[in-house]
Amino acid sequence: MSATFSSLSFRNYRLWFAGALVANVGTWMQRVAQDWLVLTELTDESGIAVGITTALQFAPTLFLSAWAGLLADRFDRRKLLIATQVGQGVLAAALGLLVLSGNAQLWQVYAFAGMLGVVTAIDGPVRQTFVAELVPAGRLSNAVGLNSASFNAARLVGPGLAGLLIAAVGSGWVFVINAVTFAATIISLVLMRRSELYPMPHASRAKGQIREGIAYVRNRSDIIVIMVVVGVVSTFGLNFQLTSALMARTEFGRGAQEYGILGSVLAIGSLTGALLAARRERPRVRLVIGSAFAFGITTGVMALMPTYVSFAVACIPVGFASLTMMTAANTSIQMSTDPKMRGRVMSLYMIVFLGATPVGSPIVGWIGETFGARWSIGVGSISALLVSVGAAWWARNHWDVRVRYHVTSRPHIEVVRLADRAPVPSGDAQEVPTAAGERRAQDAPARVRAQDAADAQHAA
Repeated sequence: MSATFSSLSFRNYRLWFAGALVANVGTWMQRVAQDWLVLTELTDESGIAVGITTALQFAPTLFLSAWAGLLADRFDRRKLLIATQVGQGVLAAALGLLVLSGNAQLWQVYAFAGMLGVVTAIDGPVRQTFVAELVPAGRLSNAVGLNSASFNAARLVGPGLAGLLIAAVGSGWVFVINAVTFAATIISLVLMRRSELYPMPHASRAKGQIREGIAYVRNRSDIIVIMVVVGVVSTFGLNFQLTSALMARTEFGRGAQEYGILGSVLAIGSLTGALLAARRERPRVRLVIGSAFAFGITTGVMALMPTYVSFAVACIPVGFASLTMMTAANTSIQMSTDPKMRGRVMSLYMIVFLGATPVGSPIVGWIGETFGARWSIGVGSISALLVSVGAAWWARNHWDVRVRYHVTSRPHIEVVRLADRAPVPSGDAQEVPTAAGERRAQDAPARVRAQDAADAQHAA
């Protein structure tokens, strides 16, 4: 089996991949149907209402994710996932029946979005860390990349299928179909062989464990840089459901089917990025920063596209850049974190990644409604450029690194640590381990020296 798909050689991971693929198709269908329902049936094309719906769906992440991360570190993750899948299925079915009855109101959709957000907030950290139990540690990067590929393969199919179904039978049936798809994940979890899992150590019950996770992150500057970059981009840039709906409806005068197609086209770039991510053994901080900068450039170009077709084509590089950033951030944090802390650290990452949406979506919706749909994309482009340049500047000054470029020879990029002048090649060449930051911290405690070295080593 090729390196790109090596994790599929493990039976439990194959089950997980297949079940998640089906459920993800349903999830993308519901997202499109929910936004279209609010935008066209329950309001008079209100971008703010769509933004509020999205915000309510992700707001619980801000309050529950840290607690959910502690659950992931303490309890059986497989059982927790079965519970969250059942919860999401029940909520989708209930919303679907309400819409089919013809009695759905905007406040009820808000309520269901909030309840779904509660279940999703618990599901997120558990889902992220459970992948590490399905494959050996050396395959984790590949498994995370394939997870993203599954998610974006579903994104390739789900929005377009949702558009067709909305036009044919209405939004209500899309919610009901999504409810049924959660059975695929539940069945895959039940069929897994416990003897073939790679269980991570569980944290014992003790006081202050959430504070312990926060302290761990506070002492890891590489994780903080990743969270800042992803948080800003997520807040103002990763609002494709909202911005694509506004562009399709208000700029190009298109319907539900064309809106769904935009999501599928975006997924072409995302899927390509996910498959390339699956081949990387260990993504680093520089890839997160670089892909955030690329995201800023590509979204800026997309916002200027004059026609529906050119806008759709511009979605492809945007999907590639955004997925590369997200997968690199996720894998980088998971692979560099103590397994006993992984659930709590990933929960804090989920707070930044998904919890930023309740803040950003209403703002982006207001910008789109006030200044036009193109500016709802433009604000994300500007934010991504500013935060990526700022992060690169900060890393250059605090990690004592410089970047050298070689156009005609390999490696094409070298990251040089001034502390010891040892080059760290990028691309095909092999990395040279060093003790970066050692000179700067030689009088500090050993733990601080080791952490400083680890931050610069991982970032480079």
